[in-house]
Amino acid sequence: MIKTAIHDSYTRRLSKASLRDCLLGKMIEGIEVRELKKNADERGFLCEILRRDWDIFDEFTMTYTSVTYPGIVRAWHCHPKTKQRDLFCVLSGMAKIVVYDQREDSPTKGLINEFVMGEDHMILLKIPGECWHGFKALGTKPAVLLNFPTKLYNYENPDEERLPPDTKKIPYDWGLAPGLKHG
Repeated sequence: MIKTAIHDSYTRRLSKASLRDCLLGKMIEGIEVRELKKNADERGFLCEILRRDWDIFDEFTMTYTSVTYPGIVRAWHCHPKTKQRDLFCVLSGMAKIVVYDQREDSPTKGLINEFVMGEDHMILLKIPGECWHGFKALGTKPAVLLNFPTKLYNYENPDEERLPPDTKKIPYDWGLAPGLKHG
């Protein structure tokens, strides 16, 4: 069983709501987690990231990667029009992914989930598109994130709403480092 939030030395600050949710083991409705297996030997390792015969798989539309430098926060955004789901995997480095459920009709409205993931903990995380989400690169290496969104990016009319990481609309403290560009 995957816990709602995985806490280790990388996790610095939890809101009271997030800590309570973690201790109670509540997962936001629509979030799915799949632990990924590293098949390692003296040559290195092989890790399957997404297969169409896995329950977490919906459809394939596109894949992109992003690199985020240590301490940088990329938050908050959601996809309310198309309800695009994101499937995140951090290939290198470590990141803390945070999801906030603000959906009026959701039984988990108001919950926050945190997931520390990356080369030390390989998982595939499916995020409901209507939920606010973002991430912070942890440790000393850049975080290399791979995303398999369920909708194509529309350059003319992007389905992306944004809030700054320090918004008062979401009860979460990223512990923003001063002097760095976040968002």
